[in-house]
Amino acid sequence: MTEIALDDRGFTLGHGLFETVLWANDRLEHWDDHVERLARGCRTLRLPAPDAETLRRAALVALDAVASPPRAAVRLNWSAGSGARGLDPPDTPQPVLTATAAIATLPKGGVSLATARVRRNDRSPAARLKTLSYIDNVLARAEAREAGAEEALMLNTAGEVACAAAANIFWVRHDEVFTPSLECGVLDGIMRRQVIAACHALGLPLQEVFTNLSRIAGAPMFITNSLVGVRAVDRLDGRDLPGSPLVAAIAKAVSRAPK
Repeated sequence: MTEIALDDRGFTLGHGLFETVLWANDRLEHWDDHVERLARGCRTLRLPAPDAETLRRAALVALDAVASPPRAAVRLNWSAGSGARGLDPPDTPQPVLTATAAIATLPKGGVSLATARVRRNDRSPAARLKTLSYIDNVLARAEAREAGAEEALMLNTAGEVACAAAANIFWVRHDEVFTPSLECGVLDGIMRRQVIAACHALGLPLQEVFTNLSRIAGAPMFITNSLVGVRAVDRLDGRDLPGSPLVAAIAKAVSRAPK
């Protein structure tokens, strides 16, 4: 097990990134997309990026520790490494890679959402990255659980719909699919990209928009992330939502997409 130094900037400042990769079908799903997104994040955080083979070896070692189950979540942490006290990074950062894996069962049925008071900071570059500082998401999820929901719906500082605490969000209106623009402070999700591509392949109109909660009220909704793929939302703020055959069609198209 890799030990984290007490002066590691990921530990003291949240300076670093992570990726959560699904292990299924005897492979790391959408591997190249995860590696590329981590590299993009490193450019923003001014960190050297790990090479893909180093990441793959770490992921496989972590999977071996849980006997390579049929379905697992592999978390790769890329921390900025040790640094002097204060905010300024060292001239030559020496990032530290850690990897863990855990069995990931596929949830059954739809998901319930509750709108959180915690806002997504759409003006922060961190909103578009999977950084090691995820406290807003943690607090939003806790708030949703206290409200009796499984997941949080987060708005941004302008009151626009942004995302779930650990997923991107989509909704359907009149056979058209919508999702918040990345400019709303949304993570550029791996499955978000897959769904957008699937909609284009199916000939479904899709718009990336800026909108408030009242304008999507009552619409069929679904969330996406690398572990659940596409999952319908059955309740929002205690109210049942209708289903849509388009959600099942999109989920099917995504599951058949090349990996």
